[in-house]
Amino acid sequence: MANWPDKDKLVRNFSRCLNWEEKYLYVIELGSQLPPLEESARLATNLISGCQSQVWIVMKKDREGWVEFDGDSDAAIVKGLLAVVFILYRQLTPQQIIELDVRPFFAELALSQHLTPSRSQGLEAMIRAIRSKASLLA
Repeated sequence: MANWPDKDKLVRNFSRCLNWEEKYLYVIELGSQLPPLEESARLATNLISGCQSQVWIVMKKDREGWVEFDGDSDAAIVKGLLAVVFILYRQLTPQQIIELDVRPFFAELALSQHLTPSRSQGLEAMIRAIRSKASLLA
């Protein structure tokens, strides 16, 4: 995965942004660090329903039992939100992913109140899909 900050540093980085525009640019920057998703992974089973943009999420367990994420979106801000979600769920087991509510992190990052209703719904769809996929890996 990209050289992303851990959860605490992510929160600190967001708090340093002076306004929503800077946060928006930071989210896009995080998304640009997602490695390209192979065409073979752009399957209907990996496509997240409930998102206005196209979003693909691929999850698998590594040898230690942590979940690894791959994903992509056709919209820059959504791709950035996907990167933020991946950061929040990074280095967790499937069971830990199921149990973790990441919504408070989005409130702490002050993202929740700045997303359009369709993006908020898409974010919820991503979270539901990740938790559902984690239950299949558990």
